[in-house]
Amino acid sequence: MSVALPILLLNGPNLNTLGIRQPEVYGADTLDDVVVLAERTAAEAGLTVRSLQTNHEGVMIDAIHAARGEVSGIVINPGGWTHTSVALRDALVIPEVPIIEVHISNVHAREEFRHHSFISPIAAAVIAGCGIAGYEFAVRRLAALLDR
Repeated sequence: MSVALPILLLNGPNLNTLGIRQPEVYGADTLDDVVVLAERTAAEAGLTVRSLQTNHEGVMIDAIHAARGEVSGIVINPGGWTHTSVALRDALVIPEVPIIEVHISNVHAREEFRHHSFISPIAAAVIAGCGIAGYEFAVRRLAALLDR
C-alpha cells in the first residue's frame, strides 16, 4: 500500500493574527487552532498536513511551485490575495492537484471588493462563512475527492 502525499494547508496575509484581529469577524480561534483542526481531520482520513502561513506573496508562490509532485491537494485561505492576485491563481494550477478555497467569514456578506475571487474558478470547492470549521469541511471534501 502506498502512503498518500500530504495535503498542503496554505494561509495568506494576516491570518497569523487570527484570535486577535477583528474577533467579531474572524472569531477567537488562532492559526494554531486551524492547523490542529486540519491535522486532526486529515488523520481521520489517513492523511497528513503540511502547513504554511505567510504575509509574502512570493513566498506563497514559491511554496506552491515546490509542492508539485509533493502533495495530494491544497486547502488555501488566500486572505486578501483572493481578490487581487492573478499571480497566485496562476501558481495554483502548477501542482495539478485539487484545490479547496476557504474563507472564515462570509466574504459575500462583506465589502463588495471581497465578492470576487481569482481562486474560485480553479477550485474544486469554495467554503465561506463557517468559521474555522470551514477548514475541517475542506479537508473532508479534499479527502473525498482523493477517494480516501
